[in-house]
Amino acid sequence: MSSISLDTICKQYGDAPPAVDRVSFTVDAGTFTVLLGPSGCGKSTTLRMIAGLDDPTSGRIHIGGNDVTELPPSKRKISMVFQSYALFPHLSVKENILFGLKVRKEPAAEREPRLKHVASLLGLEKLLERKPSQLSGGQQQRVALGRAVISEAPVCLMDEPLSNLDAQLRHEMRREIRALQQTLGITMVYVTHDQTEAMSMADRVVLLNGGKIEQNDTPDMLYANPVSEFSARFIGTPPMNLLALDPRTQQISGCGGTAISNIPSGAVKLGLRPEHIAINASGNVGALVETVEYFGADSIVICKVGQNTGIAVRAAGHVRANPGDQIKLHWNSGQQHFFDASGKALPRTPSIS
Repeated sequence: MSSISLDTICKQYGDAPPAVDRVSFTVDAGTFTVLLGPSGCGKSTTLRMIAGLDDPTSGRIHIGGNDVTELPPSKRKISMVFQSYALFPHLSVKENILFGLKVRKEPAAEREPRLKHVASLLGLEKLLERKPSQLSGGQQQRVALGRAVISEAPVCLMDEPLSNLDAQLRHEMRREIRALQQTLGITMVYVTHDQTEAMSMADRVVLLNGGKIEQNDTPDMLYANPVSEFSARFIGTPPMNLLALDPRTQQISGCGGTAISNIPSGAVKLGLRPEHIAINASGNVGALVETVEYFGADSIVICKVGQNTGIAVRAAGHVRANPGDQIKLHWNSGQQHFFDASGKALPRTPSIS
């Protein structure tokens, strides 16, 4: 197993703002780390620099304690799975998986046992003689995984490998990739823009925004303690609600009579997760129903609270409400988050009165 360490890595193209701006983080050996963020945030560029496919403008990269910044990909002891499966259409599944071993001239006697092991891990035993055109999308993805795994490299890098699959296959492959990583004990860095993939698979999530690290944390801490409005809104489905505050009156803007006690100095927004808000006849925050979205196990009620529109409330079962209905909301003071004018999180305080 090998750890990965990035030390103030920058990547700049010409006079444009840096695509990756002084990024530093460490991936512990044998763990699963996800680089998460919207398109253009620098996550794939960061992965390509770890792989050696792009050179950093400045900074150093270490893998397994060795400085690999100047080394080509072939010398870094890594494997990689791309967004496009990059399978050779004229080769069989078996030949695709073994291709890298043959190129590296690894002993022929070792190939078949390793192929048998990898095919068993990925459920490809009955597909070895097929061509890629005869496989489903999920099967092609397994072949691409097999080609990476058979190298027995201690580090595996994945660049949005599930983006071409439908929702059901993505769900299945998430579990398979995570189980594979844990079974083999390899160090894995995985790039995605899908927070569901990140939260369900990762030991640690590096959330990127505009080429910089917004937050580097475990999934549970990223959800429970976002350090900024960006983190709060990017994580969670629906995302955290942000309600404008009037610090002079300690009230939600446009919501007279509803005072939030102990608002920290400088707070301009109150953050609440939809699942932490309850529709309660005895609640002391009035809201106007805008829409109701029913999903079977629960409903998302979209409300207007004071001047704040689009406020989401998650409620169990089928909420029978119509646009224009008046409802009452309640939440626990311990589930409040506060943000300043720059979008940074402030110390959480009680309570709603």
